[in-house]
Amino acid sequence: MGKLRELNNDISFEVLCRLPTKYIPRLKCVSTGWNRLISDPTFRKIQSHQNREPLSGFLFQQKYQWCNDDLTTISYIPVEKQEVEVYQTVFNFLPEHVVILASCNGLVCCRSCFPFQDPCLYICNPLNKEWIRLKWDEPDKTNIFALALDPSRDPIGTSNSFKLIRVKQLENEFQALGFSFEIYSSDTGDWKKSEEICKCYDNLYKNSGIFLEGVLHWLTDGYQVLTFNVEHELSWLVSAPLPSTEFNSIPEACIGDYEGKLHYILLSEFGLHVWFLEDIFESKWSLKLSKTLEELEVEHSEFFYNLREKVTQRLAVDKEPWIDPLAFKDGYLLMRQGRMILQYNIDTNKMKKLCWLYKLGSELTSCTVLPFSLSLVPLNQA
Repeated sequence: MGKLRELNNDISFEVLCRLPTKYIPRLKCVSTGWNRLISDPTFRKIQSHQNREPLSGFLFQQKYQWCNDDLTTISYIPVEKQEVEVYQTVFNFLPEHVVILASCNGLVCCRSCFPFQDPCLYICNPLNKEWIRLKWDEPDKTNIFALALDPSRDPIGTSNSFKLIRVKQLENEFQALGFSFEIYSSDTGDWKKSEEICKCYDNLYKNSGIFLEGVLHWLTDGYQVLTFNVEHELSWLVSAPLPSTEFNSIPEACIGDYEGKLHYILLSEFGLHVWFLEDIFESKWSLKLSKTLEELEVEHSEFFYNLREKVTQRLAVDKEPWIDPLAFKDGYLLMRQGRMILQYNIDTNKMKKLCWLYKLGSELTSCTVLPFSLSLVPLNQA
């Protein structure tokens, strides 16, 4: 495609690299020249640098709770389309069925399905259909993975490097003791074990790692958020906005990012509440949204009926919640209400039904849900 300087002098280059990512793949068909330009790694690198893409949709994969085998159906649900569509062929370009583990700025981390034959990890870009294969030593389905990638902070002229973090829980026969971290760098092509260990007696819960400003965040089941600074390899715990003593029942929560800040979404007998993290070191949260159960029922009566009784009954005992916040990004909250998947925009207060659970493969409620944003980030293996 020529040198970077030559590309920058091209009017087509200047215009196309400023367009939203969702339009660019279709523009490859305009001409041979545009096809070559858009396919060039330098173009994709600069376009990804200049465009911080909003949420495109959610990836959804159900899983068995008491069985080692994996379910292979992965569903993708876009957020902006008026007519809801569920796509289940997004990962067909990979050489085998996979289980999704993490996503970050257009890249997705997957693993081989159990039972394993030649277990490996995949880092892929579903939009470009590019992928690399990583050897998965000592495969363990309980390991947690997270991706760290920020194209907007990557220097122009260098490869778009990413890091894959594997979190292992340290425990004895009686209880969990903490977490250790291993880091794979695409620059070196090697894994290294961090010396950092975070003492924590909780389990990681629901979400993949949320990557913000160089720091990964995981929700725990103990009203804390585990954090890990990828560059400095430092970890600490951030307290949740409210302690468990505030509730008479068992609340449900998830975390996500919006406008560059970590958000904490909580559903309890007090209603739906959304906070954002103002100070990560002092665990300082600010309330962004507060809706009582009665308000939710009145404002969205087509989805909720007798909500307080149902939520209180489900949350007060060890049963699956009636409403479960699954994932959150860029103002969109994905929720499961009974056997229905709902999308709620906290800015517009609009809620819509996406689909029934069975449309996603089965009636199983245990699942992995990942927010996904489109990206042209090229994959370069060391």
